[in-house]
Amino acid sequence: MAAGKTVLITGASSGIGEACARLFAREGWNLLLTARRGERLEALTHELVERFGVEVRWQVLDVREKDACFHFLQAWGNPPVDVLINNAGLARGLSKLVDNDPEDWDSMIDTNVKGLLWVTRTVVRGMIERGLPAHVVNIGSIAGIQAYPNGAVYCASKAAVRFLSDGLRMDVVEHPIRVTNIQPGLVETEFSVVRFSGDESKAKAVYQGIVPLSGDDVADAVWYAVSAPGHVQVAEITLLATHQASATVVHRKG
Repeated sequence: MAAGKTVLITGASSGIGEACARLFAREGWNLLLTARRGERLEALTHELVERFGVEVRWQVLDVREKDACFHFLQAWGNPPVDVLINNAGLARGLSKLVDNDPEDWDSMIDTNVKGLLWVTRTVVRGMIERGLPAHVVNIGSIAGIQAYPNGAVYCASKAAVRFLSDGLRMDVVEHPIRVTNIQPGLVETEFSVVRFSGDESKAKAVYQGIVPLSGDDVADAVWYAVSAPGHVQVAEITLLATHQASATVVHRKG
C-alpha cells in the first residue's frame, strides 16, 4: 500500500460499510474493502480512486467462511492495517423464536458473531506484531443492549458483539490498540430489505413516520472514535434517531 494510514472494512459494498469507505477515502486513507458482492466493490473502488486519489483494494469475502477469513490478508501481501471496521452483519426474519427458521439463526450467528471473531483474530494479530497504534471498530446495535419482540436471535448476536468488544479491549490493554463498539438504532440501509428477504414494502414500513439515521450518520460516529486523540479510547457510542428513545419506543408521525 502507499504511504499513509490504512482502514479495512468488511461489508463495504453498501450501507454503513460503504459510507465508512467514502468518509475515510475523503480523509485520504488507503482502503481495503471486502464484501460478498464483488461487482459493487469494483464500482465503488473505481469511484473512490477517481474522486479522492487514494489507493483502494478490494476482494470478495464471505465472513461466514472461516478459512477464507484466516487467509484473506495474504492475497494482499499482509499489509499493515491501522483501523479495522467490522461492519459485515445482517438480520434474517422477524418472528417469534419458536417460529424462526433455524437456517436464519445460522446465517445471523455465523455472520454477526463468528465472522467478526475470525476477521478480528486475523487482523489484530498483525496489529499486535507491529506494535503501533491501531483501532478496532465493531458495528453493533441498540439491539445488543435492549432486546425486542420477534428478534431474539439477532439481538443475542449483537449482545455478543458488545461483550466481544469489551473482552477484546481487556485482552489488548497492554498494546496501543483501541476498541470501540458503535450501537446505532434505526438506520435506513438495505438492512431491512435483507431481513424481509427482498420485500421492499415491509422494509419501508420499518422507517415509516420517522426520520431514521443514515449510513453517513453512523460513519460520522466511527470517524469521531477513530480521530480522537491517541490517549482517548471511545469504548461505546449509542446513537438513535431523534424520535427513537429505545429499541422499542419510537414516535411515528401520522
